[in-house]
Amino acid sequence: MKPLFTFILLLTSLFSFSQEDDTEVLGVIVDATTNYTLEDVNIVNINQVIGTTTNNKGEFKLKAKVNDTLHLSYIGYKSIKVKVTNDWLKFGSSKITLTELALALEEVVVNELKLTGYLEVDIKQVALNTNYRYSISGLSMGYEAGNNSKSAVDKILGSIFNPLDFLYNTFSSKSQELRKLKQMKQDDEIRALLASRFDREMLMVLLQVNKIDLDEIITQCNYSKAFIQTANDLQILDAISECYEEFKVLNRNGKKRY
Repeated sequence: MKPLFTFILLLTSLFSFSQEDDTEVLGVIVDATTNYTLEDVNIVNINQVIGTTTNNKGEFKLKAKVNDTLHLSYIGYKSIKVKVTNDWLKFGSSKITLTELALALEEVVVNELKLTGYLEVDIKQVALNTNYRYSISGLSMGYEAGNNSKSAVDKILGSIFNPLDFLYNTFSSKSQELRKLKQMKQDDEIRALLASRFDREMLMVLLQVNKIDLDEIITQCNYSKAFIQTANDLQILDAISECYEEFKVLNRNGKKRY
C-alpha cells in the first residue's frame, strides 16, 4: 500500500509541476485617465524572456509563473513592472492601467553650412563617417573602430594578445544576464519589439543594466559612436551578442568558462 501511495504522490507532484510550467496570465491594459483599452502594448516576461502585445481590445495572454515579472511599455506612456501572483493566476484576467507621459519636444539646433564655392574649403565642413571594421583571423566578424579610439589598430592587436584585459571586466560581472541574449534573439515578439525602438529601455530591462553600463558594453566592443547613435535596439542586441560570442572565443583558453 505504501509504494502505491508514494507512486500516486509522485504522479500528483509531476502533474502539478507540469501545470505550473503551462500557466498563463491574462490581462487587459487601459489608459489610467480615460479607461480606454490600449492596443499594441508591449508585454515582456523578464524571467522567461518571452513577449507579446495586446490585441485591439487591449487584451493579452502570456506564459508566466508565480513571481515572474512582466514589463509593460507603450509609446507615450510610463513603463511599469508587474509581479505575477497566485491570485492573478487563480482568478483570471486582471485590469492594468498605464499612465500617459507629458510630451516634451527637445530644442533642435540646425547648423547651416556656409559654402564658399571652393571645394577644398567646403569639404572640410562636411562630417565624414570614418569608421572601419577590422577582421580578426579565426573569427567570423571583426571589430568596428570609431573616431573615439586613440589607436584602433593598437586596440585590436591588444584584444588579440590580451583578450581578458579588453572584455573580461565588461562581461564577467554580467555573464548571467548576457546568457539571455540567445533567448531574446529567438523570440519573434521581442525581436519585432526591439526593431521598432531606439530608446534601449527593453535592453536595459532584460539585461539588468543601466544606460551607462549598456553604452560602456557597446563602446568596449569598439563599435563606433555613429553606429551607437543610429542603430535600433535590435541592431544593438545583435551587436552585443556578436561581441559576447567573440569574447568567449578569445577567452576560450581562460580559466573561467562562459
